[in-house]
Amino acid sequence: MTAYAIAHLREAAPHPEIADYIERIGATFAPYGGRFLVHAAQHEVVEGDWPGHVVVIGFPAIAEARAWWDSPAYREIAPLRSRHIEGDIVLVPGVPEAYDPTATARLMREALAADAPVPGAGG
Repeated sequence: MTAYAIAHLREAAPHPEIADYIERIGATFAPYGGRFLVHAAQHEVVEGDWPGHVVVIGFPAIAEARAWWDSPAYREIAPLRSRHIEGDIVLVPGVPEAYDPTATARLMREALAADAPVPGAGG
């Protein structure tokens, strides 16, 4: 099942180390089947506030996403970004092709009726 590395990066002043990072990052995720899905694109905020930039990298599965994040190649270049750009980065598995959100709603309703913790309450 596909997984994603999603970054919400804040605005930053241009710096040569950021250019180095961008030049080198593709080689770090290629061995794990990763590829940019969103990069260097202007996003449109339709609700709430989302300053900065969005980056999405797709991987074949969450294991590959974690392996990339923990890889020596990525750990070597990560400071080139983190010294100059603040942000939040998450690894998240995708849903199966046949995913049905009504099943999640049903589980939510059952938990609410039982006064139990609600699964999938994040939307």
